[in-house]
Amino acid sequence: MFDTHCHLTFDCYEGRIEELLSAARTAGVRGCISISTTTGDLDRLVGITDTHDGVWCSAGVHPLYSDKPIDWEVMVRAARHPRCVAWGELGLDRHYDHPPLDTQRRVLEEQLARVEGWTDEGLSKPVVVHCREAFDDLLPVLDASRLPNDRFVFHCFTGDESDAGKVLDFGGWISFTGIVTFANAREVATASDLVPEDRIMVETDAPFLTPEPHRTVRPNEPRFVGCVAEFLARRRGVAPEEFEAVLDRNAERFFGIEIPA
Repeated sequence: MFDTHCHLTFDCYEGRIEELLSAARTAGVRGCISISTTTGDLDRLVGITDTHDGVWCSAGVHPLYSDKPIDWEVMVRAARHPRCVAWGELGLDRHYDHPPLDTQRRVLEEQLARVEGWTDEGLSKPVVVHCREAFDDLLPVLDASRLPNDRFVFHCFTGDESDAGKVLDFGGWISFTGIVTFANAREVATASDLVPEDRIMVETDAPFLTPEPHRTVRPNEPRFVGCVAEFLARRRGVAPEEFEAVLDRNAERFFGIEIPA
């Protein structure tokens, strides 16, 4: 298994990263991508990939941090690192009142414009998208960019079937967290049925959203990503081992990596 989205730089993991990765390996999780939320954490994030095998990273600004100072030079420097395999996470979030949506949109549009320019300079990477209650706002912005639609993955999908259909019609990928296992999120599980085998991924979004049957464990960890995969496999009526192999191939293809044996 492979965790396509977690946040190893968060304070709750301070001094515990080797422990987390060791526990993940014991659980059969062979690697992860630690996702950027601000440019302030990027140097540390890149440093983690230098010192821990099986860890990759992204470079980008989360919409809920869009009111923080942004160092674009730090972002592009991180993106040039060989273990940086994606832009983001970037997007829009209507669930919270702050930062204002106008601020989020301004930073999103500037981020996309810069990513387009850096892509023209040879820094072509897929994009990790944060979208919460904002599909109708976000999809047109992404579609207006010059980036290929099939290079966007909508991480931590929390929408319903209608939202999933919009993302799939757009051409994007969809990634599921422990939310899909929650009894009070059946619309997310139903939406997962629509996602074709070649456009689905799984993640933990750790330290958040620990999946069942470990939902009371805090913080979440990469070692639990297999629970998300197993839930989806059962729902699809396929063997977990077979589905996990599909997910690994998808992660390798989308992010351009080779997951260690």
